[in-house]
Amino acid sequence: MKIAIGGFMIESCTFSPLLSQKSDFEVVRGNALLERYPFRKNYSNIECIPLIHARALPGGPVERRFYEEFKGEFIESLRRYGPWDGIFLHMHGAVYVQGMEDAEGDLLASLRSIVGPSCLVAASYDLHGNVSQKVMDHLDILSAYRTAPHVDVSETQERTFGILVKCIAQKIRPFKAFIPVPILLPGEKTSTEWEPGEGLYRSIPDVIQEDAVMDASILIGYVWADEPRSTASVIALGVNQGKVQQASFTLAKRLWEARHEFKFGVAAEPVDRCLQMALNAAERPVIISDSGDNPTAGGAGDIPYVLERMLALGITDGLVAGITDPAAVTVCKTAGVGAEIELSLGGKLDPVHGKPLKVKGVVRSLHSLPWVLNPGTDQWVAVVDLQGLWVILTQYRTVFHRLIDFQNLNIDPQRYKILVVKIGYLEPELKALAGKSLLALSPGAVNQEITRLPFSRIQRPMFPFDPDMRWTPKL
Repeated sequence: MKIAIGGFMIESCTFSPLLSQKSDFEVVRGNALLERYPFRKNYSNIECIPLIHARALPGGPVERRFYEEFKGEFIESLRRYGPWDGIFLHMHGAVYVQGMEDAEGDLLASLRSIVGPSCLVAASYDLHGNVSQKVMDHLDILSAYRTAPHVDVSETQERTFGILVKCIAQKIRPFKAFIPVPILLPGEKTSTEWEPGEGLYRSIPDVIQEDAVMDASILIGYVWADEPRSTASVIALGVNQGKVQQASFTLAKRLWEARHEFKFGVAAEPVDRCLQMALNAAERPVIISDSGDNPTAGGAGDIPYVLERMLALGITDGLVAGITDPAAVTVCKTAGVGAEIELSLGGKLDPVHGKPLKVKGVVRSLHSLPWVLNPGTDQWVAVVDLQGLWVILTQYRTVFHRLIDFQNLNIDPQRYKILVVKIGYLEPELKALAGKSLLALSPGAVNQEITRLPFSRIQRPMFPFDPDMRWTPKL
């Protein structure tokens, strides 16, 4: 049995002016790619051939030239090392390429043209993927995460790979059912850590029936992509066509009936209201999500609006983590630790939704650290004191989700009354750290107030844009 391994992963915000370029991607080939999927060793007599995999932090549209370069190498590798029994793809499902809609559909159609109809193609997806009919036409197997925050990534990959191997070994081409559900909501309302998301995803195993229904997925979709395919969807697959269709119908109906119940998991308020609530709170630290400029959803990560409001309110017991501004980091590095500096901070990567903020401060520390999103590359990080309010400045777009991200800078996030992070729902370590958490409805490309965004390409009617619409899933 011979299986090719590869994939392309990024969440692309079409409202962002920041182009995702080749330098933003970690591209992996060879044994380094194979080692990401240790579960393959559980299967004997399988030859796994690593081709190419690219992934990046969520951002704006992908540079067309890089996408075509990636696709060309993938196709050439398929030709060179085939024939194939199967392909295992580690995907996300929300790529948007310059001048192209449904990039995954384009990639899968190109791969299918090389491997032919007999080769089985399987993909693991993020539950925030947007699935099209074209994708389903060229995929035989698709399985998506069942948790958000995503704590079942490896489990989903292993499940997808196992279904692929079983289908190849037993010569099964599973029936597929695909139901787009006209709901488009932000992940901050559809997390699986509270209802109704928790119950919906926990109910998925209820419809799985051994080989009859081998797997089922609910994809809530990615809201900040203005594409016709952007929507929630339900997918089921197995050997019994009737039961597969019924499983997809059941899950689609459950999802649709829960549409009005989706809500933010914490208090979500305008920025100044969140700051006042944090100041008045007895708990500490109060973690505030700067959600509109969240890099893990596609925001640029350089809008200084929340920092500006903190300075205006005279807040000193706080830390902002962080703002991406390579020019500001260079100023800090040139000046050195202890130096007084003046900065025009942020608003350069995304000048559409933010503007630079002029500040004066003192450089407290400088760090050269591995850039975790691109192994082998180091970045400079500066920690600056703005009259008692501290801010972390990064050379590259960086997320602060884990305690180690602060420890690497010799910062204890618990010492601050207010900790601002550019994120949506909190990842597990930050959630455990927070005495209280709030979600700021801040400006940015991934604004949570989605009905105010300039959508023009999504299918209508669509909930919540058309709140009174009626819809019924069809088998």
